[in-house]
Order: sequence, then C-alpha cells, then structure tokens
Amino acid sequence: MKTLAAALAALALSVAAPALAADPSSLTLTFDTGASTGAVMVALYDSEAAWTGGAPVRSARIDVAAGQRTAIFNDLPAGDYGMKAFHDVNGDGTMNTNPFGMPVEPYAFSNNAVGNMGPARWGQARVTVSGAVTQSIVIR
Repeated sequence: MKTLAAALAALALSVAAPALAADPSSLTLTFDTGASTGAVMVALYDSEAAWTGGAPVRSARIDVAAGQRTAIFNDLPAGDYGMKAFHDVNGDGTMNTNPFGMPVEPYAFSNNAVGNMGPARWGQARVTVSGAVTQSIVIR
C-alpha cells in the first residue's frame, strides 16, 4: 500500500510540474465532434506500458459546450506519445457504456487509429513528437 501511495505521489508531482527538456516539444490536438454539448476528456500517454494499463502523463478537459475544440500539451520531452479521448456528451464525467461494456459515447485515438474489439493498439496510435506536432482528430 505504501508503494502505491508513493507511486501516486510521484505521478502527481510529475503531472503538476512538467519535465523540462533541452528542446521542449508540443502536441496540439484539434477535435472534430459530432455534438456541441459536454466535454472531450483527453489522456496522453508516453509509453506502451502506460497505454495498456498505466496512468497518463497529461490530461485535459475541453469544454465543447463553450466552443472549445483544441487541447495543447506544451513542454513535452521529445518522444513517442499516444492519446485516448472520449466525448462526454451528457456531461456526467464518465464514459457511458451499454450493458455489455461497449461505449455509447464517441471516442477517438491519436492518428485517428481504430481499435478492433477494444482500444487501438499503441503501434497504431503512437505519435513521435519532436518540435511542434499537430493532429486533427475525428471523434464520433
């Protein structure tokens, strides 16, 4: 239990204070949504291990109802990243699913990768970030 608490404390510090790199990079994600309500919830991962079950290195909430469509992650160390997002259309703060566990709210991944019976794989969604990188994501 102490190990889990220490890991969570380290994660909180790393998310609160972004790592400084010699050449900071950025990732700008612009979302094309099918609805103009709720918010897009975005999670950014920096490794395959984190992608498949770890914590995101950064996260963002985009207020679609207020007209926002873009998430910008500044001061990223150059490297590989993957993004998972869902459009919380009803604004309840969770990704709603049907009784079988299938999402009923729109979702998307970086590179507009598509999953097969689950989330897209790291190799499909991985984006190499070095300098300023921009992606347009369709979330429907």
